[in-house]
Amino acid sequence: MKRVMVPLLALPLVLSACATPETRLRNGLQNAGLSKAMSTCMAGRMVDRMSLVQLRRLSALGSLKDREITDLTLDQFFRKVRALKDPEILAVTTSSAAVCALR
Repeated sequence: MKRVMVPLLALPLVLSACATPETRLRNGLQNAGLSKAMSTCMAGRMVDRMSLVQLRRLSALGSLKDREITDLTLDQFFRKVRALKDPEILAVTTSSAAVCALR
């Protein structure tokens, strides 16, 4: 029985390792409180404009997930992005948000 359980328990870990940077970023943006449509649009644009390290740092914004989505303002979201202290992340995030908001 133990031999069967170990592979079954490891399956989610293996599958999460296969997630693309775009998927991770999209999920991080959604967890940070952005809508699914906005997160999808922004992640699609941002993944081509940032390094993997920058994308990982940005996807860590999911730390906001304990908050109610309706409580998160755009200003609060960008305050978190600015706190990463990477001007390129802020520029790409801001331009992507503007373009995606107009779609």
